[in-house]
Amino acid sequence: MDTSNHQLPGLFRQLGLADEPAAMRAFIASHPLPPGASLAEAPFWSAAQASFLRQALECDAEWSEAVDELAVLLQQGES
Repeated sequence: MDTSNHQLPGLFRQLGLADEPAAMRAFIASHPLPPGASLAEAPFWSAAQASFLRQALECDAEWSEAVDELAVLLQQGES
């Protein structure tokens, strides 16, 4: 696991997603998360991505802040 960057671009890389600002904005805009929905249970994640997100929230304080930030952005549909 890459532990060098625990901010949003690093999280995107860890999930195998493009981490350029425009690509992150496009992903956020096209993957809305309903309020109250669990980020890890969203249907657009692969099994490995969902597992990583679950583990990050449950036991990895280093990633949890970036994961929480992504959840908020997906709920808002904004970057």
